[in-house]
Amino acid sequence: MKNTSTTPKVVIAAAGICLALVVAGGVAAAASDAPVDDDATDRAIEGTALDQASVAALDHTGQGTVTETEVGDEESLYEVEVTLDDGSQIDVQLDDAFQVVGEKAEAGGENADEG
Repeated sequence: MKNTSTTPKVVIAAAGICLALVVAGGVAAAASDAPVDDDATDRAIEGTALDQASVAALDHTGQGTVTETEVGDEESLYEVEVTLDDGSQIDVQLDDAFQVVGEKAEAGGENADEG
């Protein structure tokens, strides 16, 4: 009679391959859910738009210095970061007419999201 049962080595090898495929699939799924660092794609506001956005943001905050800008922010067309005299920072969101549509205090600030 011929032995037709599967040998333990074959079963172990098949289980190892299946486990490797499951782990690889889990790693790929986790990587696709990872947050994207949008700082690498940030584009600064330039020219007269920079001047208008800066004036609008500083008028809104009443004080401070423009320390960073971005065109095409995920929350608005323009984002202007203003560092206030006390060192805290506020991101002022502006639309295409340089009207304030929101603001967000950076960590540690007193202002809450608006708009």
